Parts: sequence; C-alpha cells; structure tokens
Amino acid sequence: MKIELKHLEDLALGSVFLATGGGGDPYVPRLITEQAVKQFGPVEIIQPDDVSDDAYVVAIGAVGAPTVSLELLPSIDEAANTLRAFEQQVGRQIDAVASFEIGGGNSLIPIAAAAGRGIPVIDGDGMGRALPEAQMMSYAIAGVKPTPAVALDYDGNITAFSTKTTEVYERHIRSLAIAAGGMITTAEHPMSGLELKRSIIPGTLSFSIKLGQTLRENRGSARDMLEPLQTLFSDSIYGECRLIFAGKITDKATRIVGGYDIGEAVIEAFSSDEKPLKVSIKNEYLLARQGDKVVASVPDLIVIVDYETSAPINAERLRYGQRVAVFAVGCPDFYRSENALKVVAPRCFGFDIDYVPLEQI
Repeated sequence: MKIELKHLEDLALGSVFLATGGGGDPYVPRLITEQAVKQFGPVEIIQPDDVSDDAYVVAIGAVGAPTVSLELLPSIDEAANTLRAFEQQVGRQIDAVASFEIGGGNSLIPIAAAAGRGIPVIDGDGMGRALPEAQMMSYAIAGVKPTPAVALDYDGNITAFSTKTTEVYERHIRSLAIAAGGMITTAEHPMSGLELKRSIIPGTLSFSIKLGQTLRENRGSARDMLEPLQTLFSDSIYGECRLIFAGKITDKATRIVGGYDIGEAVIEAFSSDEKPLKVSIKNEYLLARQGDKVVASVPDLIVIVDYETSAPINAERLRYGQRVAVFAVGCPDFYRSENALKVVAPRCFGFDIDYVPLEQI
C-alpha cells in the first residue's frame, strides 16, 4: 500500500481520535504532507514483519506543547532536513521511518519526512495513541535506546543528543523544546528491523485511515456513531469502545508547564441529574472522573468529540460552551504489561489511583 493524497484526510481525522487530545493539531502538518506528496510522490507503507532484521529505522516527530504548534509553523522540508541531520550525525543511511505516536500532527510528520527522503514509512507507531513523555514509548519500554538523536528547531539549528537513559533524554529534549520556542522536530530511537518488530505497536497507521474513513462516512451525532465505532474497534488491537458522557464544556483551563500543556476540562451533562465529568490533561486526556468515580484512565484512551458531528477535538481546541461527547477506548495489550504500567499507569502522572482496565470499570 502507498499513502496518497486521498488518504491524508482520513489519516488526519483517525489519528486525532487516537491521539486522546494530544499529538499536535493536524491541520498544518496535513497541508505540509499534502505538498510533500504532490512534490515527491506517494509514500510506501511497509508492515513491521516485512522489514529486514538489519534495516536501520528511526522514529521521527515533534516534541513540545501542542498549543505552540498552532503558532510555530514548520516548513515543508523540516522533517526531511531532520533526517538528513541525523544521517550526517551518525554516518549511516536511514532505511525507513516510524512514528512516535499515532496522534494528530505526529502521525503525518513521518510521511512528510519519508516523502522528502524517498524512503518508506512503517505501519505502526510507538504508542498506539499519544502520550506526553519519551519513556512512555513502546520503543523505550522494549529496551530501544533514545539516542543518538537529533533535534531541529524552527530556525534550522541542530542539536545532537547522547544520553544514558530515556528519562534523562526526556528532560534534555523537553528543555531544548522550551528554549527553542516550545516545539522542535526530532529523529530518535534508532533501531534495527529486529528491534522494531519487538517494540512497535503494529498496524496503527493503516487503522487510522480506516478509522478516519468510518468517522467521515458516518458523520453524525456521537450516539449514532457509537455502533460503527464499536464494530471497528472490536476487531482491532484496542477492543473495547464505549460512550461514557455527553454534555457542554463549562470550564477549561490549561497552561504550559515544563513544556507540556497541563490543566483540566469540566463537562456538565445535558441532563441536570448527572454529576459533571472532569478530564485531567497533560497534552493528552489522561483521567476522566465523575465525582470520586474514575470512569476511564490512562493508558486506556479518552477521546472528546464534537457531539453533533463526532469530529475529535484536540485538547488545545477545547472551548467553553462546546457540546461534546466523551468516548473511552481500550489500549493495546502491550500497554497493560507490567513493564509498560511502570511508566504509564495513572500514578506515573501523579494520580493517586491504580489502573483498572476499561472493561472492568
């Protein structure tokens, strides 16, 4: 399969749904990717199992606060130039690229990079959703080192990284993003094809296109959308999908802290007899509570959509008065493993609760 212009609208739409509020707004990355595909041609998608064990694969994406991505606009060649800088740094040619996360803008950046460099993109990503920190990627959890890595800022400055641990890398890369205006593009987590197969969440790129197609073809209220979504997710690596709330946003406050968008949204139910839903945000929607009851939590997916159209809404685009619905979706089994929960369970984000799988709530 090749990603062509006709796939990009559905990919952007589906990946925003999976991004759980994060990953960056896809509007500008989509325009850039469209131009890259027009200029360089369609991009080949390859399955992880079809990658040679000795292939050299690099993950690429944007790092920073998603709010800034609406203001600090990238150029068409920024992603490809990041790969060029990485190759010059390590003295080796990249055979394929993979996504950090199947989320919003970060699902499109690898395609623009692959188009500009004439290499394929892997059907999969490092999260199966979006998460805010590097150590939360499946690559890192499976033992892939984040460095050598290279970052490119909006002014073309290049910074190389070599760190002992992923946690140290996360601190350093986040500090650079802050110093560079809030958003940078990075190439990191270099891995062999064999390491890729052990660490990637497979099939998420093609699934996002199917998800976007489902959302587009069934455009309508969230309640009408539930059945098509449940049918699609039930046969996927995600499984459970449920509609957990519907109402109007009565409060939403976030601020950029340490390179992240951090805050909370409050949604009042359409019917006055329900308690409001509070959604905690750290780039992504992480925890949904009604009073003292947790109704969904990371690493499962919490998705806020427009109530009338079911179009998913990035956290930076939430506004007072919006009529919304909230879906919850199970996460891939990888993220329910003991090793993964050490870095993605609710307590890792400061919430004093244990993770309970969505289907058990």
